[in-house]
Amino acid sequence: MPTLWGRANSTNVKKVLWCLAEIGLPFEHVEAGGAHGVVDTPAFRAMNPNGLVPVLRDGDLVLWESNAIVRYLAAVHSSGRLYPTDPATRARGDRWMDWCSTTLAPVFRTVFWGLVRTPPEKRDGAAIAATTAEVSRLLAMVDAELAGSRHLGGDDFSMGDIPLGAYAYAWFEMPVERPPMPGLERWYAALRDRPAYRAAIVTPLT
Repeated sequence: MPTLWGRANSTNVKKVLWCLAEIGLPFEHVEAGGAHGVVDTPAFRAMNPNGLVPVLRDGDLVLWESNAIVRYLAAVHSSGRLYPTDPATRARGDRWMDWCSTTLAPVFRTVFWGLVRTPPEKRDGAAIAATTAEVSRLLAMVDAELAGSRHLGGDDFSMGDIPLGAYAYAWFEMPVERPPMPGLERWYAALRDRPAYRAAIVTPLT
């Protein structure tokens, strides 16, 4: 049985929790990071020298980086479903997984931390407004993709939907002005219909 370390309110940990729920794979969950501590202990740093969550141990394999964990779990336990066997189809989802981490997440973090984890009297309104507009611009790219595709990797739900799907919940729950994006909204509504998504992702924003 694999073991996952990470606090359940972390977006990166939620990706893995959602993937595990989609697969239906039993696992042990150890809360770590934030108020739970653990990440600065020698035992944890031996697994992940970055001191960040999530971390997955599966037998002798120890993995960090949430997208790498999702890819591994999908390949081993859900080949042909979450992990498309066609290389071109898989690559379509892969690009959005990486785009989410390298392009969207750094901008999104400012909005999320500003509105969810910063007291109102300490918020930088100008920074939040500017980055909210930038997130909207980036998500318009996703909306254009979803105008011609049911999911980010093609017609079927796959691992390619997981990273952005984890961020989408916060985007639609935060008190921000969101321009209409019918493709993105349709896709998000479909994710909300998935029991695994509701169990792992639809939790209070903290």
